[in-house]
Amino acid sequence: MASHSDTLVVFFGATAGANGGKLGSDEREIILLVWQIVDLHEKKVGKLHRCLVKPDTLELTDQCKEETGLTLDDIVKAEPLDKVLQQFQQSVSSEVKCLGRSSCTLCVNSPLIIRQALHPEASKKNLVLPECFFSFVDVRKEFHKCCPNAGPMEKLTLTSMLECVGLPAVSEQLMGVREVKSMVQLTLCILAEPYNHKFSCVETVKYKFDSGTCSKTEPVDSETVIRARGLPWQSSDQDIARFFKGLNIAKGGVALCLNAQGRRNGEALVRFINSEHRDLALERHKHHMGSRYIEVYKATGEEFLKIAGGTSNEVAQFLSKENQVIIRMRGLPFTATPQEVLSFLGPESPVTDGSEGLLFVKYPDGRPTGDAFVLFSCEEYAQNALKKHKQILGKRYIELFRSTAAEVQQVLNRYMSTPLISTLPPSPIVPVPVLATPPFLPAASSTRDCVRLRGLPYTAGIEDILEFMGEHTVDIKPHGVHMVLNQQGRPSGDAFIQMKSPDKAFMVAQKCHKKTMKDRYVEVFQCSTEEMSIVLMGGTLNRSGLSPPPCKLPCLSPPTAYAAFPTPPAILSEAALYQPPLLAAPRPPQTTTHSPAHTLAYYPPQPHLYMNMNMNYTAYYPSPPVSPSTVSYFAAPPGAVAAAVAAQPHHAAAAAAAATPVLPQPGALVRMQGLPYNTGVKDILSFFQGYQSENKADSSPDCWLNCSNCILNGYAPDEYSGVVQMNEQARSLIQPKEWLCL
Repeated sequence: MASHSDTLVVFFGATAGANGGKLGSDEREIILLVWQIVDLHEKKVGKLHRCLVKPDTLELTDQCKEETGLTLDDIVKAEPLDKVLQQFQQSVSSEVKCLGRSSCTLCVNSPLIIRQALHPEASKKNLVLPECFFSFVDVRKEFHKCCPNAGPMEKLTLTSMLECVGLPAVSEQLMGVREVKSMVQLTLCILAEPYNHKFSCVETVKYKFDSGTCSKTEPVDSETVIRARGLPWQSSDQDIARFFKGLNIAKGGVALCLNAQGRRNGEALVRFINSEHRDLALERHKHHMGSRYIEVYKATGEEFLKIAGGTSNEVAQFLSKENQVIIRMRGLPFTATPQEVLSFLGPESPVTDGSEGLLFVKYPDGRPTGDAFVLFSCEEYAQNALKKHKQILGKRYIELFRSTAAEVQQVLNRYMSTPLISTLPPSPIVPVPVLATPPFLPAASSTRDCVRLRGLPYTAGIEDILEFMGEHTVDIKPHGVHMVLNQQGRPSGDAFIQMKSPDKAFMVAQKCHKKTMKDRYVEVFQCSTEEMSIVLMGGTLNRSGLSPPPCKLPCLSPPTAYAAFPTPPAILSEAALYQPPLLAAPRPPQTTTHSPAHTLAYYPPQPHLYMNMNMNYTAYYPSPPVSPSTVSYFAAPPGAVAAAVAAQPHHAAAAAAAATPVLPQPGALVRMQGLPYNTGVKDILSFFQGYQSENKADSSPDCWLNCSNCILNGYAPDEYSGVVQMNEQARSLIQPKEWLCL
């Protein structure tokens, strides 16, 4: 500590790029170090040292050349940073010893040289800094404490401080030497009468990041939190702390963010000890972690608590052991026991406290999720465990990767908040009216009076689109510009525009196709609102035409009884069959002119539909024999309702079916999995040879594969848009591993 130190080492540095208030903001390497020792007891000054440093990248900015007076020829002959630091350590140690003193503390004009330049560069080059670089005093803060009337500390300069105490400015021309001599004069002045100042405001740099837990009730200042984006998916909290080396992160202050599938999304929230360190962290925007640049933005304490905060006593007890390396295991068999996991890891990677160092992640009802977290006492044991990545336990391969305390909290919070009862729409006891399509979504139509803009700059707004459209702007319908967002709520680069007529849409597609907007060319395609819905659900639209999404059916076929419940035309759009999980919660019924005795609640698309353009269809179709259970579908009516419908006269049901679109019937549709990529419709029909219908127009309830309503729709030629008949005996011959009956 400076108050107990015998000497001060007045220290200054410069980089090959920006200096002064922007020192270290451009990741440039250090090219100059200057230092001089001051004896606090005898008020004596040691020898001044000025050393040039050879950077790995031999390049100097014009600003650097002008400020420092250095050229490439000067630094080419210099020693690298590690050699200069050794020279610094040796000279300081010998001088302190010659003075008969035992300790020293760095004194700088700004913390930037220590926090933003020296520590980050040493971390990237894997250099071990001398212990004296982990504590220092800022001469500006000491002077402000000594002379509070000198003005705001942020505006203090060496010249203004010397002027305040009545000392002349140093006339030295060499950069570095001038600054060090000024700091030495200022230090000797405030040490003497009448100030008799004691250097006591010592700042420290943490040696390492301390992991820990954070309670949801803990207050977190929003002025201390940042969001880092673009992180490598395998990065750990220690890697992030290393990226911010030189700045002090609060204990447990790194929270890696997970996506909807529980995997890291390349973002993290970082909490620093105060706003000063947070502001310095923002200066590292687009600095590099390996070959990737990292974006750094402001965040809030609420966002941090949402990710890192927890209330589970089990997690708190698990993470109470400090200085542990956490490994996450994913894909465990649901029947896996602690002993089986310990045996899988083996004796070369012993778990801390045996089974006590294992935390199995479970649902609220106690069912296992297949995830677990493991504690290891040292890095060596953790590395041995990571070597078992994708090795087999039981009949499953296990994924292992580094984790953090915040990730433990986040995973536990996510699973523990999963409802025990599905939030899908419940089966109504009495049929309820059909919900009308919201007015802000255009009704599905085949009229090609829309255009799709693809490849928009992510910063483009509606004003940019209107400027891009030029003279055709007058032909846009009111409220006809629809920006498409991705799953993260960010611009996807797509937009749909409703024109006043198909002719206007055709003209826009011809005139504006591949025009540039902000140095990017934008593709423009004519389309209909029906095609717009298909594209939003994962289909593609280009000059060659429209390709439907991976599947045009909901995951579960509606029950037979639905055929008897009429729906008004154009109300159930194709997009309604693709409701994302956000649309799964039922909406209050609205009255319509249709009889409530023959209607059922459907769930039309909502504004969130525009945020799900790139849906993950893999999650919607799990492998057999698992049936989808977490996606939106039309709930089956209770047995009493189904029985009542079945009891209706045949002509009444037929009349209702003729009046409205009839949805496929239960058990009548199957989905094929494991098909070769070059499989055609003829190959599939030949697979069912012997079961094909002679009457291709037949669409009886016994049909098994209906190409006009299944996956093949949009791909099959007209001559194959018939049906394949199969009775119960034939259906039983198909192996479950080949088919999944929905």
